[in-house]
Amino acid sequence: MAASNGPRLNTPGREPRWLPRMKWSRDTFGEFAEAFARFMGTANFLFWMTLFITAWVLWNVLGPEGPLTPDRFPFIFLTLLLSLQASYAAPLILLAQNRQEARDRVSLENDRQVAAQARADMDFLAREIASLRMRINDMPTRDFIRSELRDLLEELSKDDEGADAEAERDRRRRRAGPAPSGTGAEGTGGVRG
Repeated sequence: MAASNGPRLNTPGREPRWLPRMKWSRDTFGEFAEAFARFMGTANFLFWMTLFITAWVLWNVLGPEGPLTPDRFPFIFLTLLLSLQASYAAPLILLAQNRQEARDRVSLENDRQVAAQARADMDFLAREIASLRMRINDMPTRDFIRSELRDLLEELSKDDEGADAEAERDRRRRRAGPAPSGTGAEGTGGVRG
């Protein structure tokens, strides 16, 4: 088969353009839209817009007739300018709102993650505190240890007193000499008869 030099049907062709394709950076245009919307929402914008409209109306009503006063009473050109401004302002404001909504969504998701982590941390700490309380309840208290030591001391004192009394009896027996016996088997020179 011979290779053809013509366009192939399975590859998309390029459409010829009269103007070069413009590439807009979404962030750059979005930042411009936000700056525009931010400026339109200020008292500064309202002041300058009011001043411009007032000057326009006064010039076209009180000014001399001629080429410098193009817009007489019904102010068609002023209406056209304001409509043009509104037609550009509305989409720019919507674009700025959409960008803000996207930022708010990301911020809300971040807040949810932080709240979930904080909740998990609080649950963990609550379990740890409960575990420590259970361990503390199982641990002997200071008063319990003191009472046990007191009981042990009293018991040892009684045992010591008993041992002292026994030792005293043994000492008395030794001093008194050998105990008399009725059998007579214990003596040094005892004779049985």
